[in-house]
Amino acid sequence: MIKITLIGSGNVSQHLINAFAKNSAIELIEVYSRTKKEIAPLLDSNKIVTDLALLKEADLYIIAVSDDAISIVSEQLPFKNKLVAHTSGTASLQAINTKNRSAVFYPLQTFTKNKEVDFKVIPLCLEAENNTDYLVLETVAKSISDAVYSINSEQRKALHVAAVFVNNFTNHLYQIGQEICEEHQVSFDTLKPLIAETANKINTLSPIEAQTGPAKRNDITTIESHLSYLSNENQKKIYTLLTKSIQNNGKKL
Repeated sequence: MIKITLIGSGNVSQHLINAFAKNSAIELIEVYSRTKKEIAPLLDSNKIVTDLALLKEADLYIIAVSDDAISIVSEQLPFKNKLVAHTSGTASLQAINTKNRSAVFYPLQTFTKNKEVDFKVIPLCLEAENNTDYLVLETVAKSISDAVYSINSEQRKALHVAAVFVNNFTNHLYQIGQEICEEHQVSFDTLKPLIAETANKINTLSPIEAQTGPAKRNDITTIESHLSYLSNENQKKIYTLLTKSIQNNGKKL
């Protein structure tokens, strides 16, 4: 049984707590949090530690904090030559202080507090300095997910940038769509079947094959009508930029 300590109490850590708690191949020794309140509902209070100096012995320490805090936290760890992984999509192996063995345990998913996810389908991207440590990561990853990948730092950064486009930016477009609907007293729910079908299509088609709409058809009359209809200048700029990108087939503008 692999003994794990989680460091951090944010969304990623909370979802990992739930995933590890259900796993007989893993023993979650403890979780570090600056305060117990944030994660108290998720595990026994005696497994929550608020002082890094009091961390117990573990086979793997997973740092699940903001990218800017990884180096600071890893430098404060009170031990040497232990396997320490971070969960960042962007930070390199070198973000972990060199007194310990660096690794990456990156779950490629959007995590929201109190929104359950199925870890079995979440891609886990792994990286380690040596094969022995990688095998430890792999054993842990495969115990909670069926989608485990060996990904180097540059590949992981590419995935993270791509994820921002397909997740964060797309969600922002949902927000704009909702604002337009609310402005004109139309239910945003009317668009949800369209959103679901658009996402579902890329399971069988490439995004370029699935593309539809006035920009794809080069329907200038409709495009000009939409731009004329929009009163929000920011929405107009986004509409124009995305239209040009589609018309240029995603090539550099």
